[in-house]
Amino acid sequence: MKKRNQNHLLRDERGASLVEMALLMPLFLLLLFGAVDLGRACYLVNEIAGAARAGAIYGSRNPTDTTGMATVAVDDASNVPNVSAGTPSYDCECANGSNVTSASTCATTPPSCSGGLNWVYKDTVTVTGTYAPLMPWPGVPSSMTFSSTASMRSAGS
Repeated sequence: MKKRNQNHLLRDERGASLVEMALLMPLFLLLLFGAVDLGRACYLVNEIAGAARAGAIYGSRNPTDTTGMATVAVDDASNVPNVSAGTPSYDCECANGSNVTSASTCATTPPSCSGGLNWVYKDTVTVTGTYAPLMPWPGVPSSMTFSSTASMRSAGS
């Protein structure tokens, strides 16, 4: 009789799903945290790109206000850790992209464009932000810097 009870216990499946869940839960959590970390990194990259575009758009309306371009870019990504805007720049070029001159000459004398083309300002803004994963991942640095540059042209003359 005793042997029969032991065989019955070996075939008993009660608690099997609990054991399976205990074995698979660490893998599930690892995948979940990986997806969250990847989502945060993608969000940060999009925020930085949007901030650079916002600074360039401001520059298209105020082409020589480099301080304003940087301020708008940083304000647009205020929830990004360690966000910064490099020194925005502007220069002048013909509407077809030829005859590029530096900012110092386009403030006083626009470039001479052949064929009756007007000259335009070209503003460039670069925004940088730092990303740190929620948990250390093998092969992934503890901190990463993402950067985006945007340029926009606006009418000059």
